[in-house]
Amino acid sequence: MAVRTVEQMVQNSELLTLNMGPQHPSTHGVLRLLLQIDGETVISLKPDVGYLHRGKEKLAEVKTYHQFIPYTDRLDYLSPMSNNFAYVGAVEKLLGIEVTEKCKYLRTMLCELARISSHLLWLGAHALDLGAMTVFLYSFQEREKIYDIFEEIAGARFTVSFMRVGGVARDIPDGWLDRVRKFVTEFPKRYEECNTLLTRNHVFVLRTKGVGAISAEEAISLGLSGASLRGSGVPWDLRKTNPYLVYDRMNFEMCTEKDGDVYARYMVRMREMLESARIIEQCLRDMPTTGGVNIDNPKIMYPGKEKVHESMESLIHHFLLASEGMEVPEGEVYHGIEAPKGELGFYIYSTGGHKPYRLKIRSPSFINLQSLETMCIGRMIADVVAIIASLDVVLGEIDR
Repeated sequence: MAVRTVEQMVQNSELLTLNMGPQHPSTHGVLRLLLQIDGETVISLKPDVGYLHRGKEKLAEVKTYHQFIPYTDRLDYLSPMSNNFAYVGAVEKLLGIEVTEKCKYLRTMLCELARISSHLLWLGAHALDLGAMTVFLYSFQEREKIYDIFEEIAGARFTVSFMRVGGVARDIPDGWLDRVRKFVTEFPKRYEECNTLLTRNHVFVLRTKGVGAISAEEAISLGLSGASLRGSGVPWDLRKTNPYLVYDRMNFEMCTEKDGDVYARYMVRMREMLESARIIEQCLRDMPTTGGVNIDNPKIMYPGKEKVHESMESLIHHFLLASEGMEVPEGEVYHGIEAPKGELGFYIYSTGGHKPYRLKIRSPSFINLQSLETMCIGRMIADVVAIIASLDVVLGEIDR
């Protein structure tokens, strides 16, 4: 029986319109997909977003620069440390300040822990979408350990709000670095358990190999970034191509695959987790043992609580920062980082004063989602589930 093209299906068939979502299963958030199908073959696909919209960019205009930090946690709420850093890094660039060496290493470690945590959730959810329950349990077990590490340093497991303009909320607690070292030492063994269960699993390979393929040229033209771009063979990782913090001092591999399908994107993220562990080990080895984690500028950085209790001057600085905020000069700036899901960037336009005049967010999930139709046309409905999972979108930063 001859295989029909999509055009022939459109001409010769009565197409069915199917709503997928906006309930949560297999859409990785409150996402509605409007599918036109012929039998079980996808003819067209239109994402319908906005169900979760909270107007964060507009909220930034009425918040001081410090007050907006907790809102960044709730963009990609699976990697709040990365979101925090992308935002405060933009403000620091606007102010023209540089954080301490110790803070750079700490931020790098936290961003890479956030990458592992995000990828572990993606791995568990991706496996579960395709029927593999055990990997979900294993990956979440490891993710809990990272949340314990975050809780010890930030006081919160999920929405940490830990980064500050000029540094971080508090110094490293005693024993915390040893806990991180223990995690990255044990992680490769736990990782290998998931790798053994899934990577050569016959059913998983059949569901992912050759599915949702996109070429390097198409990936670039659609603005893909992160693992979705590197899975198509494009060597672009801001940690390498436009390094920040201490990434230029780190020895790690930029993970790419050439096939551009669901399996390739899976392999990129799997390999990235081990590279993140390597980066953290190097940070633990090279981090300065002396010096502070925050800059010494009371007009930007909140004074320590012990100073507030003892010094009237520190109390005044704290009061002014909390009530009015810091003074930021006129200018505009863009700061982008390699977040777990791709390039996360903040554009700030300042007319001076305590609040941004405009703030715009380049969220990778929002940009990457537009490739979904290209990947799904001509595939089966079941493949749509695998392809969405391979893009690793989160609706918190799509409906920002």
